[in-house]
Amino acid sequence: MRRVLILGGTAWLGRELARVLVRDGDHVTCLARGIAGPPAEGAVLVAVDRAQPGAYAAVRGEEWDEVIELSWNVQHVTDALAALAPGAAHWTLISSCSVYASDAEVGQTEAAALMEPGPDPDIEDYAVAKVICERVSEAALGGRLLTVRAGLIVGPGDPSDRFGYWVSRFGLTGDGAVLTPTLAGRHVQVIDVRDLAAWTVGAGRRGTTGVVNAVGEIHAFGEVVAQARSIAGHTGPVLEAAPGWLVEQGVAYWAGPRSLPLWLPESFGGFFRRSNATLLAAGGELRDIRGTLEDTLDDERARGLGRDRRSGLTRPDEVELLTALVSTG
Repeated sequence: MRRVLILGGTAWLGRELARVLVRDGDHVTCLARGIAGPPAEGAVLVAVDRAQPGAYAAVRGEEWDEVIELSWNVQHVTDALAALAPGAAHWTLISSCSVYASDAEVGQTEAAALMEPGPDPDIEDYAVAKVICERVSEAALGGRLLTVRAGLIVGPGDPSDRFGYWVSRFGLTGDGAVLTPTLAGRHVQVIDVRDLAAWTVGAGRRGTTGVVNAVGEIHAFGEVVAQARSIAGHTGPVLEAAPGWLVEQGVAYWAGPRSLPLWLPESFGGFFRRSNATLLAAGGELRDIRGTLEDTLDDERARGLGRDRRSGLTRPDEVELLTALVSTG
């Protein structure tokens, strides 16, 4: 039986990783505060605040077949490496495609240039922090490290409310109008949390090392919207608005309140079109995006289609924008 330590493990991706590991017969320990929720059934929780002195005392000095690090807090990552790297046969760092210096080029591989933190880095900046975490991990672990640069993670339980916005909105409106940005020329590239967890666990078991872009297949934004509409049974009109008009109305790109999720400026043309060749060559398996959309709609319905969301337009705001759009001709 392998002994696996997850640094984190009680939030969304971490819990899915723990679930897969336990299912496969591993002994799993999650070191976390535990405030995001309970660990997966069968996993052991060591409840600690990683910012406190002695946070790793309960697990330091033990031999681990695998350590999985989820944090982007530079101090947490650095302290964990100092305490645990000597006893880890293999280490997986969950990083992000946000580390890349440019989002403009299509087909970027793992060899693309990274953002440069500079001499006085802002470690509160997610991308900067992830770059530093990668570098300190490589320095401490060398050939024992797998760096997983995840793209946009989606699927049931997604706490960000980004991907689920579209299928949820079509499910909510029925025969009402839905507002989208101009869809032509834009793309979506996501990875289902279940596929990411399954591959990451398998890669750790195989001792895979190096850097891997964990991203899904590339889809036209219009295709994803059309599939979401079909799955939700939406029969109303879909009205596209030009980017400039949306910005003038205070609609944000990408995520957050009063946004149209997954919509990005044209200058980000490569963000959703990175190469996943390394992932596929390393055994990555990706489910069809329609299945992810179907499961996401089931999850959205269970949570409430009309609930307050972290990302997207409220329905009243959307109706107001639609009225203004129609009035402009």
